[in-house]
Amino acid sequence: MVTVITRAELAEAIESGSVTVLDTLGPAYYAKAHLPGARILVEADVEALAAQVLPDRDAAIVTYCSNEVCRNSENVAVKLQALGYGNVRAYRAGIADWAAAGLPVESGA
Repeated sequence: MVTVITRAELAEAIESGSVTVLDTLGPAYYAKAHLPGARILVEADVEALAAQVLPDRDAAIVTYCSNEVCRNSENVAVKLQALGYGNVRAYRAGIADWAAAGLPVESGA
């Protein structure tokens, strides 16, 4: 089971630099808008790229996608946990919730 992180908790973690944030939507969505400092990691690439993108298996990691209906963030989190990442949480509310709250987003590749 994946632990869920709230918007407030995530905003604090991003501000303090204590978390690696993963956009699980893919490059086209990432280019339009992504959470500050986020990296891309989609479900199909987890096994091939996780060690490269996330060398520290003990680091705090948060996955997100578009909204609560989207399952990408949870699917990526589950795969990361199966690979031995022990501190993975999902921001289920996603970028839609983040942007609706007026929090900053970045764009571009």
